[in-house]
Amino acid sequence: MAGRFANRRAVVTGGAAGIGASIAARLALEGARVSVWDLDPSKAQAAHKLALDVTDPDAVQRAADSTAAEFGGIDILVASAGISGPNGPVWEYPIAAWKQVIEVNLNGVFYCNRAVVPHMLRGEYGRIVNIASVAGKEGNPNASAYSASKAAVMGLTKSLGKELAKTNIRVNCVTPAAVRTAIFDQMKQEHIDFMLSKIPMGRFGTVEEIGALVCWLASEECSFSTGAVFDVSGGRATY
Repeated sequence: MAGRFANRRAVVTGGAAGIGASIAARLALEGARVSVWDLDPSKAQAAHKLALDVTDPDAVQRAADSTAAEFGGIDILVASAGISGPNGPVWEYPIAAWKQVIEVNLNGVFYCNRAVVPHMLRGEYGRIVNIASVAGKEGNPNASAYSASKAAVMGLTKSLGKELAKTNIRVNCVTPAAVRTAIFDQMKQEHIDFMLSKIPMGRFGTVEEIGALVCWLASEECSFSTGAVFDVSGGRATY
């Protein structure tokens, strides 16, 4: 696999920790030049990193333009930045928290996709991988904002994939089940236990397992899949 991403220019949002960091590291290991866009990029293991709030569309556009200028283009986007939000029933869910989850998990993905596509069109090549969640397929109880935002990411991915289907740009998303990362610190233990109980394999996924699938989707080998949703949930997904 060495050199699979040689001469490719990649952006990973939320790439300073968790799933995003694992993906960024593997892309770099296989030859990509990687730019990590993160709210706090200080811990990112990348030569190029930008402090970025993905909920600021103007800042996202500037990041895309400056990265493309420095790298000479953008070939790959992995939109991994996300938050879980609080847990609670819909009728008690804080409105401010709902808006924040949607702004980060959905609008942030939209802003990033929107900003990089013109650069990919100019380069006549691109791979976009959006990180959704199995929660977007099933709707986790007491996680309505997170579930709704991830379902919307799947819809966005399908639309953009069809819009770009006749180009050499492929747009797909992955739907992980729970992976034990720092995002668990935002969740109640009963919610974590619930998620584990739903996985037939009886364990959480690893960031390396998610990264392996994402990197295939980000490669030239992924040539006939677009607007698609790829499950990586230990058998949990119901469709």
